Amino acid sequence: MKILVKNIKGLVNTDDTNRKWVAGKEMSELKTQENAYLLIDEGIIADYGSMSELKENISSDKEIDATGKFVFPSFCDSHTHLVYAGSREIEYGDKIRGLSYEEIAKRGGGILNSSKLLHNTSEISLYEQSLKRVQEIISLGTGAVEIKSGYGLTVEDELKMLRVIKQLKETTPVTIKSTFLGAHSIPADYKNNPDKYVDIVVNEMLPEVGKNNLADYVDVFCDRGFFTVEQTERILKASADFGLQPKIHANELDYSGGIQTGVKYDALSVDHLEFTGDDEIEALKKSETMPTLLPGAAFFLGMVDPPVRKMIESGLPVALASDYNPGSSPSGNMKFIMSLGTIKLKMLPEEVIHAVTINGAYAMGVEKQLGSITKGKKANVFITKEIPTYEFMPYAYGSYLIDKVILNGELQKSVE
Repeated sequence: MKILVKNIKGLVNTDDTNRKWVAGKEMSELKTQENAYLLIDEGIIADYGSMSELKENISSDKEIDATGKFVFPSFCDSHTHLVYAGSREIEYGDKIRGLSYEEIAKRGGGILNSSKLLHNTSEISLYEQSLKRVQEIISLGTGAVEIKSGYGLTVEDELKMLRVIKQLKETTPVTIKSTFLGAHSIPADYKNNPDKYVDIVVNEMLPEVGKNNLADYVDVFCDRGFFTVEQTERILKASADFGLQPKIHANELDYSGGIQTGVKYDALSVDHLEFTGDDEIEALKKSETMPTLLPGAAFFLGMVDPPVRKMIESGLPVALASDYNPGSSPSGNMKFIMSLGTIKLKMLPEEVIHAVTINGAYAMGVEKQLGSITKGKKANVFITKEIPTYEFMPYAYGSYLIDKVILNGELQKSVE
């Protein structure tokens, strides 16, 4: 199918260089083609440019008039836990009363609560619940998403989660990457012997994940009260035998060594990073690892914000992701994540746009196919409603501003 989008007020994040990410000062520079057209053919971005350059006799199966509207590359959300059962709003009251994330977890809440709910949920029901969330994020502009396991914490339930993620890959138009996160939390039965649980992750879970080709990446929650650096390294060494590149939960709760461990094992990304100092920044500067910030979690939990200005000014690239999950960030709205980036993290609109598109694409390994308006890339874009500027997207933090969504070159039905 050939789609021609005409009279675009602004075609955002155009790029002819196929760069893998945008870093440092360049994050504040955003290429936008004004009064533009975009031609999509057979699911690929075939051409774009100024309306004055558009040939009059060009043919298409469908024309869309985008007068007064902007076209963005779809959001690339590189860190989510959206396959889960039920919800955890009951814990919200505990948060309001002042209990910390760790205190709730020690009382059997948090990840362990989600684990219990998931165990008691059928695979069919888990898929149906998760499908609704995928449909929701598509309507909100997301065209690529990474989804983790980690609420199973047993061999059977981790595999159940990963099978659901695989089914979502096969039945939805969004680009999905799957991450095995068996080391998300230490189950209650192993609190006094966490190394025994690591044995299960390494000797029982990983071989099944690898044999059934159920994951693209591996993750470990390397932080205070969860998995140590030594335990993390053991899991990552074992994961390498199955070709699983790391994506690490790091430094959300303390200076845990998680960032340096991720860099040491060539992690595609290290995520959260609320506690990031000079040593962590220096380690990242010498690596190919994408620092990924999850402002929705810090906002929801009332935690400290990561030092993003220092990171960007040091020359690092930065990605933003939603961390969509039932306990610490119950939203997959990447437009709101952009707003948190500007409001809470003091990022410029141009910086947050790069962070949720091309840098997010790199953080999930799809930067060659997605993340910018580039000829030859997959046609995953969204068209806004009439707005004055691209800065209006993060500025109007509570407004629904998406008019149309195109994934794989196909116009998506509204799921508002």
